[in-house]
Amino acid sequence: MRVDIDFDTAGRAAAYRLLTSVVVPRPIAWVSTVAEDGTANLAPHSFFTISCVEPPIVQFTSVGRKDTLRNVEATGEFVVNLAPEGLERQVNETGTDFPPGVDEFDAVGLAKEPSLVVKAPRVADAPVALECRLHSTLCLGDSTVVLGRVVHAAVSASVLDGDHPDITRIRPLSRLGRDEWGTVGGVRSIPRTRYEDGRAGAAG
Repeated sequence: MRVDIDFDTAGRAAAYRLLTSVVVPRPIAWVSTVAEDGTANLAPHSFFTISCVEPPIVQFTSVGRKDTLRNVEATGEFVVNLAPEGLERQVNETGTDFPPGVDEFDAVGLAKEPSLVVKAPRVADAPVALECRLHSTLCLGDSTVVLGRVVHAAVSASVLDGDHPDITRIRPLSRLGRDEWGTVGGVRSIPRTRYEDGRAGAAG
């Protein structure tokens, strides 16, 4: 037995609750920006993914018009900081609706470090930071998809296995439904099956 939900009549709140509970886990783009007056801003966005590899483009969605979006539109730059285990409190607190002009780094006690290419600072304790320049935006209803070209990546040497970021070292947080958060938990390695290998296995 299934429960059928008509999205045309369910309403925004019901749609949001359902989608954010089943499209999980969602990686967190902990986005740092600067306002035109130089004030730093930091906020988590859990509608986040890779859009393209060549050129390297990532995207996050601003639900509503928030300081992050306004700053990106004004400056054309932002940084996606990886949100790791151990910084749950700070990630959550930077999601507070602080008024414009508040520096979230200072408000929650996070250290900044300068970026190499863009003006927005990086989270000093984030194991990975992707410095981005705005590629484009796409308005969809009450939300705006922000696409940024990655122009520089800074990765802590402590999370590298050779030249590869190790998931068990970077320990990224993710968002689930309601007030639930996810951690890495168990990790499985499953090599991708090539078509030729599948045919060979079937023939044997």
